[in-house]
Formats: sequence, C-alpha cells, structure tokens
Amino acid sequence: MAQTRELKRRIKSIRKTRQITKTMEMVSTSKLKRASDRVHAARPYAERLGEVISRLMDPELRERYPLLRKPETVNRAAIVLITSNRGLAGAFNVNLIREARRLMERLRSNGAEVELHAVGRKGIGFFRFQKQAMATSRTDITDRPSSDDALSVIDPLRERFKNGELDEVYIVYAQFRSALSTPPAVMKVLPIEEKKEEADEAKGKWLANYTLSPSGDQILTQILPLYVRNSMYRALVETAASEHGARRTAMKNATDNAGEMLDLLNRTYNRARQAQITQEIAEIVGGAAALE
Repeated sequence: MAQTRELKRRIKSIRKTRQITKTMEMVSTSKLKRASDRVHAARPYAERLGEVISRLMDPELRERYPLLRKPETVNRAAIVLITSNRGLAGAFNVNLIREARRLMERLRSNGAEVELHAVGRKGIGFFRFQKQAMATSRTDITDRPSSDDALSVIDPLRERFKNGELDEVYIVYAQFRSALSTPPAVMKVLPIEEKKEEADEAKGKWLANYTLSPSGDQILTQILPLYVRNSMYRALVETAASEHGARRTAMKNATDNAGEMLDLLNRTYNRARQAQITQEIAEIVGGAAALE
C-alpha cells in the first residue's frame, strides 16, 4: 500500500508540473511570434544604415569623426552583456555569460582594462555572486525593448568613446537565427567599421549615380550616432526573441520528459496494484482453506 500511495503522489505531482510547462511553452510560442516580427523589422533598417555608412566612408573621415576613430592601442574597453530577467530557458543565459567572460579574458590578456555593463537579472546575479565589479546594471528593460531603452544604454558609452575615455565598445547578445538556434554573438559597435564586402564593389558606382544633398559629411554626422543606437536596439530585440525561443524549446523538452515519466510511473503503478490485488486474493483463498 505504501508503494502505491507514493506512486500516486508522484504521478499527481508530475501531471501538475507537465501542465505548467505546457502552459509556459504555449505562452512562449505566442510571445515568440511578436518578438521575431520585431527582429525581422529591425534587420533591414540596420542593413541599409550599414550600407550607407560603408559607401560614404573614406580613410580621411576617421580624422574628423570621433565615432570612427581607431586607437593604436586598446587601453580601456566596455562590454554590454544582455541576458534575460527570467530563467527556465535552458542554457540560454549560461551561454551568454560564458561568451562575455571569454571576451573579457581576451581583452585583458591584450592589456586592456575592461568594464562590464550588465542588462538582465541573470547576468547581474552571476557576476554579483562571482564578486565581479559592474559599471552599470539594468533590470528595467523588458522583453519588449524600445528605441528609448537602447538610447539609455548605449548613449553614455558613445559619449565616453567620443571623449576618448573608451577605446572599444562591445555588445554580447543572442543572435536570433530561428527558434531552435540562438547562439551567443559579439558585436563591436565602437569604433564603427565599414563592411568592405559591401562597400568595395558598389561604392564607386553608387556615388556616380547619385548627387548627395546634403553633403556626405553632413549625412555621416547625423547617421553615425543613429547607427550605434540602432545596433543596440537590434541586439536587444534579437536577445528578447532568442529568449522566447530558448524557453519554448526548454519547456517543450520538459513537457515531453514529464510525459515519458508519467507513462513509466503509470506502468509501474499498474504492476504494483496488480501484485497487491493478487496478494490479497491469495491471502483470502489461504484463509478460507485454513477454516475448512
């Protein structure tokens, strides 16, 4: 009896857990659709900005625009790590933290001083536990980031880079490829670098076919800060979509595993119950035979 009662208790507990994980899977699936739409809307704009900058870039411009300045030696770098505020997403946050630590070690091995800016409770909690100093920590950015959120994170770093206080700025985020593929990625946002594979072939032809008004210098003055801000926004929305994808996958796996455990426990319970009934019948038959 004790064994069957314990099996019934475990079956009831796992059934309730499966209901929770199934519900979380459905919620993440619903949120993933909206988050992926934001990613697909942000990518073309970011790509066009990058193309415009690449086609207007000139080696002489680096002397006039602080955001294009490439330092000879990197003495101080900043890393913005984006993680989620919630868990139950498998190895999603672990992979991001591992990528950030790998980048910090690489920069420090090259003699650079590194400061960390953490966005998301999971990253903040880990580095606090490790007693790692953080320059800033943000937990107020939700899974629906806005351009104002991106502005508040990256603009102070952009100003410091412009003033020469920072030599490089990196973003560690989750790249959204699909719901099943969300690898961690590193993006260097400052200094801004042109994409030569896009620029070399098209630059001469593009400039030959267009008359720029205002001038290229004026366009760059406006578009460079916008490009940095948009890069931050894109990293935020891609990480948000990746979080929902990772959580959906983790909850689906948990639901499937709970179903397999229920099947095993139900078979075990039926065998135990059958053995118990057989034993009771045998005891009754034995008692009746003893009375004859």
